[in-house]
Amino acid sequence: MTKCNSQITTLFIILALACAVVPAFSIEESEAKSLWDTCVVKITPKCALDIIAVVFENATISDSCCHELVQEGKVCHDTLIKYIADRPTLIAQETQYLKKRDDLWNRCVSISTTA
Repeated sequence: MTKCNSQITTLFIILALACAVVPAFSIEESEAKSLWDTCVVKITPKCALDIIAVVFENATISDSCCHELVQEGKVCHDTLIKYIADRPTLIAQETQYLKKRDDLWNRCVSISTTA
């Protein structure tokens, strides 16, 4: 239980750091908790940041993070990226971010199926 709490605490810290790069989520508290409980805890904090950096910056992602992303699932990936991309400061480039999200998903699926 302590390990789980430690991982959740670490993920909250990572999310706070990500918000320095990407504007904070403005979703209902219950929605945020639901997304957190079902999606974000499925991947490591480093991979969560790498995924955000790939979509919203011009970073690259490791094969191991691709495997984690595929394990997280497409619905979680799509929903979390869409919530970030819907922020007022990002909405003008939402189409670009959603394309990068889909490109990342397709690349990670291809890596996961060949491994």
